[in-house]
Amino acid sequence: MKRPKLKKASKRMTCHKRYKIQKKVREHHRKLRKEAKKRGHKKPRKDPGVPNSAPFKEALLREAELRKQRLEELKQQQKLDRQKEQEKKRKLETNPVVKLSNVEPVEEEFGHCKTKNKAISGKQSSKKLYCQELKKVIEASDVVLEVLDARDPLGCRCPQIEEAIVQHGPKKLVLVLNKSDLVPKENLESWLNYLKKELPTVVFKASTNPRDKGRITKVKKKAAPFKSKVCFGKEALWKLLGGFQETYGKAIQVGVIGFPNVGKSSIINSLKQERICNVGVSMGLTRSMQVVPLDKHITIIDSPCVIVSPLNSSTALALRSPASIEVIKPMEAASAILSQADTRQVVLKYTVPDFKNSLEFFTMLAQRRGLHQKGGTPNVEGAAKLLWSEWTGASLGYYCHPPTFWTPPPHFNETIMADMKCGFNLEELEKNNAHSIKAIRGPLLANSILFRSSSLTSGIMEEKDIHDVVPKQKEEEENEDMESDQEIVDNETDEKSSDMSPAEETQEVLPEESTAGEQSARSFILDKVIPEDDAYDFSTDYV
Repeated sequence: MKRPKLKKASKRMTCHKRYKIQKKVREHHRKLRKEAKKRGHKKPRKDPGVPNSAPFKEALLREAELRKQRLEELKQQQKLDRQKEQEKKRKLETNPVVKLSNVEPVEEEFGHCKTKNKAISGKQSSKKLYCQELKKVIEASDVVLEVLDARDPLGCRCPQIEEAIVQHGPKKLVLVLNKSDLVPKENLESWLNYLKKELPTVVFKASTNPRDKGRITKVKKKAAPFKSKVCFGKEALWKLLGGFQETYGKAIQVGVIGFPNVGKSSIINSLKQERICNVGVSMGLTRSMQVVPLDKHITIIDSPCVIVSPLNSSTALALRSPASIEVIKPMEAASAILSQADTRQVVLKYTVPDFKNSLEFFTMLAQRRGLHQKGGTPNVEGAAKLLWSEWTGASLGYYCHPPTFWTPPPHFNETIMADMKCGFNLEELEKNNAHSIKAIRGPLLANSILFRSSSLTSGIMEEKDIHDVVPKQKEEEENEDMESDQEIVDNETDEKSSDMSPAEETQEVLPEESTAGEQSARSFILDKVIPEDDAYDFSTDYV
């Protein structure tokens, strides 16, 4: 019987399929060649060795051999170190309970204190750094721009800074009223008339949304620019500095100083028309001096914020203290701000009913804004933070009246004020300020909140003044801790006295024979536990 022949599968295929496979193979090879070309040839080069004609060939070979030996020894040492570390880890894993039990109580007891002390020391060192950088800016500047918030210009002036500028020699001081779009025009004009009696004053409104450095933004011709992007007062400040530079006869350096969140970095970005300096809603973003050249003859220097002295009022501390370097409680800060604002206008602005105290206002504001905690209770602290951020930010419109009578500050006299104005074209500045006030669209007087200013705000210039602040804070914290401990002890004694009858107390406290110290302690306890009116006759118990 013949075996049937097993037919093998045919390798024949259609031409279309064969050409398609060949095409895919060619594309694949092309892709590999392209990638290899990008990578370049990475073939290891052969060591040509030291040629026989080279001098000191034997010495070079010996050094190469020694280098190889050192590398091998180093690798061996690293290997041994790794093995030792692994052995230590294994030992810890076998008996971790013994070591952790000794460490945990100490960490629980002193952990909170250590973190607290670290935070205080960190903030103290940052304050010292701010003082050092601020001094550098004042020393390096020919003209100093003191930036003031137009909503509270007097509260943004620091007498210590102005006095330091006067003492540093022939330097010019110019006031810049920033955030002019957040106050009514009538109030802005009255403040300008008040401040220009002392120093040259520029009305300014910084652009809050400049383009990033090196980034080109396309703007449509028909579209009008946003209100936040428009800058007012830039030409007035440019002309003022340019005119002074011409009279000065050489290149000048202009320092920008002020309290936090007055808009120092925003003014520099507006003059440069680029986002060179870091800006944001949070206070105290600038931490060191930054030099920015405006043109060939004018260089502007950004500075960190002025540190507020703790001797100021609670309102000044709430408005001028950045949380990055100060310990601030939002409830206290917001309550201090609320106490100085007009109640009727606050009610209209936040659309809440009349309130008796700050806690009631924060409760109603939390309910109004939908700020709730677990269980539906209103988040009072969240409402306080919200109010505090709005008043220190650049969105809320409020204003304060200038003093009725103008009196020069103690660190200025007529000659100093005349020297500060010398070299500036004040007539042209006045015209530019009037043009800026007309162009700025400020809020109506009825829609703004009246605020009672707390006069000049004291600042810290010297590093030695910072040391005196921290011990006081520590003493206050220690006193608070002592008071809380004493309250706990008093509560415990009161509870014990309520549970026991007077006779039982005396039987336990008063033994028949006692020393003088015990008698004094006994009399103290009896005076504390039993009032004089409810005196108890103990003679019946000791017959």
